[in-house]
Amino acid sequence: MFKPLSCYIGLRYTRAEKHNNFISFISLTSVLGVALGVAALIVVLSVMNGFEEELRSRMLDMVAHITITGPDGTLKDWEKLEDKIKADPKVIGIAPFVEGQAMLSHSSKVQGALIRGIDLNRESQADDIHSKIKVGSIEKLQPGSYEIILGADLAHNLGVFLHDKLILVTPQATTTPVGIIPRIKQVTVGGIFQVGMYEYDSALAIMNIVDAATLFRIPGKISGLRLKLNDLFAAPYMAQKLQKSLSGNYWISDWAYQHANFFRALKTEKTVMFVILFLIVAVAAFNIISTLVMVVTDKQTDIAILQTLGVSSGSIMRIFMIQGIVIGFIGTLLGAIGGVALALNVETIVPYIESLFEVQFLSPEVYYISELPSKLSWSDVYTICSTSFILCTLVTIYPAWRATRVQPADALRYA
Repeated sequence: MFKPLSCYIGLRYTRAEKHNNFISFISLTSVLGVALGVAALIVVLSVMNGFEEELRSRMLDMVAHITITGPDGTLKDWEKLEDKIKADPKVIGIAPFVEGQAMLSHSSKVQGALIRGIDLNRESQADDIHSKIKVGSIEKLQPGSYEIILGADLAHNLGVFLHDKLILVTPQATTTPVGIIPRIKQVTVGGIFQVGMYEYDSALAIMNIVDAATLFRIPGKISGLRLKLNDLFAAPYMAQKLQKSLSGNYWISDWAYQHANFFRALKTEKTVMFVILFLIVAVAAFNIISTLVMVVTDKQTDIAILQTLGVSSGSIMRIFMIQGIVIGFIGTLLGAIGGVALALNVETIVPYIESLFEVQFLSPEVYYISELPSKLSWSDVYTICSTSFILCTLVTIYPAWRATRVQPADALRYA
């Protein structure tokens, strides 16, 4: 009796009654539809966030947060430059490297490759290549050994394995009296790594930095510096800061810039999936309209009596809006609870379903990522739930407005 009249009547109309079981059934389907749409959105976006984080992690195993090179592809007196960069507390690791294009040949097979020379003592400061070695050891890359570690797909394409010999041809040719002779060096396969991304596994080869500098004719120089930051998402800002603070001509790029198209495609795909799955919520929300329209038709006599008692049009609108809002709120709440529970346990639920039905959704023979990663973002949950609730609230306006158009004389004539 202490509740506002519109709230009291609206909540009473949401209860099931014996003579309107069909309306109650439609209300239930609306609640379940909203819950299903919200849960599906939360789970799918969480899985996409997990895939994005997994791919970014694998990518950054081979790509530094920030790369600094010279205008001609080399850096001189890089030790002084390193001292300046070290002064920034955000920089937690610096590793020099030598990089260049080359051609690898074995038997009748030829493959182009990106040769990267690394410093064994400092490479771990910039990436995590040590943990990606599947065969052999990175410790074999000693100066003068001319051993090379190949990506798994590159080794497969060349048909080589551990300790096999390769012919490495660099673009820097030697001019002799008999003509131009390409620089050729025999190297030994000292190991094979696998990152899980075809871009690197099929085209990257790693050598000792001294051997690579000799092959590319830049002894005593390096191609650039690879930086690791305490916060990878600060890389774009840090790159701009270094560009302004360092005196001299340097080409400075961050991981986000180097793979801008890749992450832009992921963002676009995530947006499209949100729009497509949100249509489920929209369909359920529009079911609320049909539910309320039928309720208004069924309650015309009650509405007419309330009008004759002096209840305002605004109060009548609120009666039916409250009924729709309750349906939307319950559906959104159930969907949020179910979606969060599924998103937090998807890595456990999926293997259980696979073992139960003896199927495998992501075969390791086909996909590098054979498990469904999931990363729940609470900002996504808030956005989904608030958008769903607002939509469910908006669709109640038209049926509630129709309730105010009921004419008491017509409604009570045959009551």
